[in-house]
Amino acid sequence: MTASTADGAVPARSPRRGPLLVVVIGICLAVVAGTGYLIVSLAGPGRDAPLVIDQPNTVLWGQTISRPIEIAADHVTLRMLTVATGGDAAVRIRAGIRDTVIEDTRIECAEEHTDGIVPGGYSALRVRVDGCRQPFRQSPDAPASIVDSTANGRPYTPGRSVAATPTPKDFGTDPPSAENAAGAPTPMSYWPAAESTGVPAGTVLRESGSLDLRKPGEVISNLNITGCVTVRAANVVLRNSRITCDSATFSIRTYESASNLVVEDVEINGMGRNSSAVCCANYTLRRVNIHNVIDGPRLSANTTIVDSWIHDLVRVPDSHNDTLQTTGGDNIVVRHNRLEPHRPGTQDPLNACLMIGSTTSDSVTNLLVEENYCDGGNYSIGVRDDLVASNIVIRGNRFGRNFRYGVIARSDQAGISWDRGSNVWFDSGQPVVP
Repeated sequence: MTASTADGAVPARSPRRGPLLVVVIGICLAVVAGTGYLIVSLAGPGRDAPLVIDQPNTVLWGQTISRPIEIAADHVTLRMLTVATGGDAAVRIRAGIRDTVIEDTRIECAEEHTDGIVPGGYSALRVRVDGCRQPFRQSPDAPASIVDSTANGRPYTPGRSVAATPTPKDFGTDPPSAENAAGAPTPMSYWPAAESTGVPAGTVLRESGSLDLRKPGEVISNLNITGCVTVRAANVVLRNSRITCDSATFSIRTYESASNLVVEDVEINGMGRNSSAVCCANYTLRRVNIHNVIDGPRLSANTTIVDSWIHDLVRVPDSHNDTLQTTGGDNIVVRHNRLEPHRPGTQDPLNACLMIGSTTSDSVTNLLVEENYCDGGNYSIGVRDDLVASNIVIRGNRFGRNFRYGVIARSDQAGISWDRGSNVWFDSGQPVVP
């Protein structure tokens, strides 16, 4: 491990376990046994040296960093940081590094020549950059996804919106661009499918029963879970696993004590019984394959669904099946997913790809629905008439025609922004007119 250091206590979560051997000069090092956290504080010269993160799957969160950060490993997440520094760049991703995610983070450049995030190959979600020469850099060879972020206090809109290709799995083709949103249809291979979601091919799984996760920062991987998962701690990671849960409630449940749950490369089979696959707040799903459930995930505060496939819902008496439904809350992202309530075998459209609003809460704020494939539903995007909406943005999505009534209900309702130019038919690439 490179001498990865930070100012103050920096929890760096890694899936690796066992003895940790580090040779350090002038550095104070502490390992909290059994937690998966590495807490490092600098005590000596070299305070301007970059913090180098060279362990895959590291999550760095909740700290102020007064030096540049250099990403030298795949699947690194920076979350809820303040990075205040000078130098060439505040955050640099080395060439060839994949799947860097930067979320809910503030970057402050102390010098005029300092860039923000360079050179590309990252996803930035709700990132605030101030005082930097170039806030967000990207290129055709190293594209970036920049969502709901700001530069010097103003919303940041790249000259061209380029979606980073999800990794490590290949979705096949180039994404649609803002310039040609209306035009030739985007191939289905662009969206998630069996080969790009769920447990990676070749993964060896260990048998497990139900899990009750209470240890902050715990990393769970490579399990065949016959049962359900409850999460009661912060910063838990569940990856490369299969969940087969016959509960009438949820396959994964987060409690109030849980935050920043990450679920990636996981398959969820709800055995035809789950009322919803995941509930309800403070989680991220990446490359998750969800099927055989009555409803897909519930979306409440601080939830993100990306690069996932939700399909083959189960009709039961009086069900109103949705691949996704909000239950009220703030800061929700639904991006680059394949949402298929429609069941070809029975020609049943079910209820919605995304139902916005619910009987449990009528308020939804800061919801981004972007670059998804959606096919089915009474209305593909359902909007309740009692919804209290603020900053709901629906853009860049592709829609199939297997709905019962239409693509969106109440597109002109207060608080909803429906982008008429970029929400298009899958088969023609032409704009959907609500």
